[in-house]
Amino acid sequence: MAQAQVDRAMCICTTLEEFPVVHGLALDYANFWATVGVHPDNENVREPSLQDLLGLGALPKVLAIGETGLDYYRLNGRTVADMRWQRERFRVHIRAARALGKPLVIHTRSASADTLALLDEEGEDGAKGSAGGVFHCFTETAEVARAALERGFYISFSGIVTFKTAQDLRDIAAWVPLDRLLIETDSPYLAPVPHRGKTNNPSFVPLVAQQIAQVRGCSVEDVGRASSDNFLRLFKPEGLGQPADSD
Repeated sequence: MAQAQVDRAMCICTTLEEFPVVHGLALDYANFWATVGVHPDNENVREPSLQDLLGLGALPKVLAIGETGLDYYRLNGRTVADMRWQRERFRVHIRAARALGKPLVIHTRSASADTLALLDEEGEDGAKGSAGGVFHCFTETAEVARAALERGFYISFSGIVTFKTAQDLRDIAAWVPLDRLLIETDSPYLAPVPHRGKTNNPSFVPLVAQQIAQVRGCSVEDVGRASSDNFLRLFKPEGLGQPADSD
């Protein structure tokens, strides 16, 4: 990370069972922070209660709630109606984020309509009091990106934006406002070209920035500066201050 000039990272929690390890990373490194949440794909794991998320979310260096959301990509013979448990899990995360005043890290795959509907039902419409957050590893349509932005969310791009087949995603990366854009790894998956198929790691993030700079017609430094400022603005880590134009 240091050699690649990547100076901060959010360590994402996907089960309560792994939270102590994820949180431990954040506590061990000054430039790491953590989230707490249970990924929508994870079954047969400890189900998070509101109290679980409120307690763990209040710990030092835990800056966001998630990864949470909805995923209907692999129903495995089930119907969307059968995924009610996933929607209820998402609601618990939204309520925790609102209670703590911390942003959501949202995963949505083949479920964007329900994801947006649940956010609206739980008051996450961008109005005052909204937790907000980020649609991470974005792979949805321009319409979904626009809807997320209208609700006050940020859009985060991963190595997918470098894939040959991802022109639609590059088109979205070209018009998302620079002050609402983040970049990420989604480690250990989705390493960018030319490392596709390898284990991803944070030193590859500049390749994502380079691709976004190319489609936007700006410098890599512009993308890096904006994503760093947006990280501060969204997650508000203690000790790093806020961008000059922050409220």
